Amino acid sequence: RFDDHRYLELKGWDCEGELWFTDTKRNIHSQIYYHFYQIFTRKFVHPSERYLAVTGWGGGAFRVSKDYGKTWQLVQFSPGENEPNGDSSPPYDDIISFTVVNDQGFLQTKHSLYMSSKPFDDPRVVTGGPGIPYTASDGSVGRLEPGSAGEAWGMVYMTKRALVNSIHQFKSNYQNMPDAVPKVKNYTGWDHMRCDMDAGR
Repeated sequence: RFDDHRYLELKGWDCEGELWFTDTKRNIHSQIYYHFYQIFTRKFVHPSERYLAVTGWGGGAFRVSKDYGKTWQLVQFSPGENEPNGDSSPPYDDIISFTVVNDQGFLQTKHSLYMSSKPFDDPRVVTGGPGIPYTASDGSVGRLEPGSAGEAWGMVYMTKRALVNSIHQFKSNYQNMPDAVPKVKNYTGWDHMRCDMDAGR
């Protein structure tokens, strides 16, 4: 439960199955996962309303909504170099918490902070924009063009370590990214997903 009007509902057996989202104020009832969803067992704090992110047990690629939960899309970790061994996503045993606040997601692990972009697209790379000229750390120059400047806002999670080698570093929605999960005040929702293994038997 996120608050008094938004919650997740798992339909299945043994805490695995379909996952649905409901917002009673906006009259939204949408299906996030169609089968085999397993609950995320780490700390889960989610006051954000427009941008929703729901990860599962494995902590790998997961689903997000950018329209209050009406529609859902698959989000990815940036390719490679997020982890010290070159993997793009953390092992589940290393995950501490997942927080979504102010339309931005933060996955905290034992040694890294993964985050989505700030919640807007750089106007220079949207349709009709002028593009973004850049100079890389090796001195090479280039330009990010509209339509070929990487994923839209909120659709990729990466560490600040990986950002240094990514084209996203030149976009305004990746500037001045935080070094820690923002503090969340007055959260009224649950801070862990809950599931009764015997429910429905």
